[in-house]
Amino acid sequence: MDPRSAHYPRLARETLEQTPGVRDAVTQAALAFDAHRLRAYGEVDVDAWRRWAEQVKSHVLTHLDTYLEQAEARLVEHGAHVHWADDAAAARRVLDELVSRYGVSRVVKGKSMVSEELGLNDHLASQDVEAVESDLGEYIIQLLDEPPSHILGPAIHRTLDDIRRIFHEVHGTAPEATPEELCAAARSTLREVFLSADMGITGGNFVVAETGTLALIENEGNIRISTSAPRVHVAFVGIEKLLPRWSDLAVFLQLTARAATGQPVGTFVSLLHGPARDDEPDGPDEVHVVFVDNGRSRVLADPDAWEALRCLRCGACLNVCPVYRQTGGHAYGYVYSGPIGAVLAPGLLGLSETLPLPFASSLCGACAEACPVRIPIPELLLAWRRRAVDEGLTPRAERAAFRAFSAVATRPGLYRAAGRLVAATGGRMARYLPVLGSWESVRAPLDPSGGTVRRGPRHGGAAQPSDSDQTGAPGSEVEPAP
Repeated sequence: MDPRSAHYPRLARETLEQTPGVRDAVTQAALAFDAHRLRAYGEVDVDAWRRWAEQVKSHVLTHLDTYLEQAEARLVEHGAHVHWADDAAAARRVLDELVSRYGVSRVVKGKSMVSEELGLNDHLASQDVEAVESDLGEYIIQLLDEPPSHILGPAIHRTLDDIRRIFHEVHGTAPEATPEELCAAARSTLREVFLSADMGITGGNFVVAETGTLALIENEGNIRISTSAPRVHVAFVGIEKLLPRWSDLAVFLQLTARAATGQPVGTFVSLLHGPARDDEPDGPDEVHVVFVDNGRSRVLADPDAWEALRCLRCGACLNVCPVYRQTGGHAYGYVYSGPIGAVLAPGLLGLSETLPLPFASSLCGACAEACPVRIPIPELLLAWRRRAVDEGLTPRAERAAFRAFSAVATRPGLYRAAGRLVAATGGRMARYLPVLGSWESVRAPLDPSGGTVRRGPRHGGAAQPSDSDQTGAPGSEVEPAP
């Protein structure tokens, strides 16, 4: 999906119209994820864990050059090759060179958000290289020719019936196949891909600078095979994914799993250092780690936005967000959706390219409470909103509406007249007003009470007390509030 053409209201409307049941499917999955997170958070002193994790990641970001150099040195010592990519085009050039060098015709991919960010699947297809996703959710949406809808569960926007239909078309499974039968069909196909692929591509949850360790978390075992069966393993890793010390990794593995799925730790954790040694029966002949910038340095230099780079890609903020749950991730028009996408995308792509994402939030604050590394997402949303206003990027109609409201609200006589007009028309004029008109287009019409704050309600209720009543008569007692 081209982020430059993204427009959240239009894409949200199209998602709801073109994918029946998406709201129920996303809400059910997101709330289940969040219930697991809350239970897992309650099993530990999560506030202490989150404060510590925040400090570690902030320390890394403020000393990123040092830790990147250290990580590169350790990886090279282990026999891995390290590449640097300033942007998506540079990352794809690295991939092209490796595909050509090793004569690659088929690639098996582990789940990776950065590979989605770089558009690797489409790029490989343009080079006549077959790329097959090995994560079940990613495999499903690849069959559907869709991008992920969720950082953690890429296919949560699809119902079981949707998956039955596509598997029936592609694999010939029964129209009423059980989830177990669907998994068996995918497993049979992917087993052959694992054994025949020339290259395995993954992302990286963490890179430990002290030891040069690439850490990958999963629940299916596909990443473990993708990194060991093919003769070449290439890991694309955002430059922000570093941890300073080996001792830091244990807590981050647990915290990420608790935030993402409510597990004490992921079912499979792979700790990779380089290619297979002579005495090891499994593992690739070559390992390449590509550190990807692609706008991250620009975000890091931004005094308002840099904290977004602490993100662990756990998806917890998406699960608690009442706005995200209405449509899933496709409405955001970019690979990173939900609250974290709304603050990260403007930094990576530019504010003008991603509006109105920072406004796609109720600012309820649930995302900040769920975040395992305490990213102040509501504050970042407000910062992007202020910039949008200061730079004149908000819609003209919206700016005119706020100027009009300000003119009315700061003139008591005009304000009272407007209130009487709304009350007299029964709210019918609201459909012609900015914001209120859009609100009424999908909700029941407004039904004003007919009264005002100053004069009291039209039906029932006590009248506004007089000035003498408000001050109280000498010697009288004022009852405390209930």
